Amino acid sequence: MPPSVVKSDAMAQNNLNDILAFIAVAREGSFTKAAARLGVSQSALSQTLRALEQRLALPLLVRTTRSVSPTEAGLQIMANIAPHFEEIEAQLALLGERRLKPAGTIRVSAGEHSALTILQPALNKLLPDYPDIRLEIHSENRLTDIVAERYDAGVRMGDQVDKDMIAVRISADLRWAVVGAPGYFARRPAPQVPSDLTEHNCINMRLPTHGAIYTWEFAKDGREVKVKVDGQLVFNNLALRIQSALDGLGLAFIPEDQVQPHIDAGRLVRVLDDWCPAYPGYRLYYPSRRHPSAAFTLFLDAVRYQP
Repeated sequence: MPPSVVKSDAMAQNNLNDILAFIAVAREGSFTKAAARLGVSQSALSQTLRALEQRLALPLLVRTTRSVSPTEAGLQIMANIAPHFEEIEAQLALLGERRLKPAGTIRVSAGEHSALTILQPALNKLLPDYPDIRLEIHSENRLTDIVAERYDAGVRMGDQVDKDMIAVRISADLRWAVVGAPGYFARRPAPQVPSDLTEHNCINMRLPTHGAIYTWEFAKDGREVKVKVDGQLVFNNLALRIQSALDGLGLAFIPEDQVQPHIDAGRLVRVLDDWCPAYPGYRLYYPSRRHPSAAFTLFLDAVRYQP
């Protein structure tokens, strides 16, 4: 092989390695974290990135004393080039799993309710038979970008899943319930229509994505009503909202399955039942370009909704 060809191949390989180094820094937002992940020194990684920027004659990173973030050119690499490396990694992992038993870590972003009622029970069906599969579940109520944050999958209500995702139904349709303790209603009359809630002490939920207070949503006979309720308590936690309702501190708007035992036992009283229709149930979703691994396929089967 002519020396010029050998030199060209070596330069191409260096460029690929340097781009991989850039992607690691951009994802971690830190030279220190990226260097630890790549197993190189921070100074060597910094020199690699500066050499890449010189070859491209473009700045790829904005460096400050506290953080590192991609420039416009760097963002183009993350949007147009990084996904191809992810595809290569996924294909190599898939080839490896063909000769090995299902293994690997599956990272899932899910809200507190779906994590507790759907994902947790699925672990009992999956993990005992497959000790090499690991599940990392992040219980968070915000709308997570699973691609940007490198999750394998996420869980959302059926009407909230982006169209470019593959969605698998993992629950029946869901209803919410407005509930309060008998002692609370001994002091106040029960609301008859959603607008009556403005006269009640309601237990609110803070939405993490934008920091706003959740607006209670109702519907009846094709008419939709949204009510901004007020009260003394605001939580971002399901258990605390239920306990506060049980303690008689106000009315709460809770997934029906979480309060039905308390309703049946008389510890909570349900109101506005005819204003609480069923909504599309949960879907587990993941990028359409993803080729599911053996471990991920088993996880899908474990959480898939069976009517």
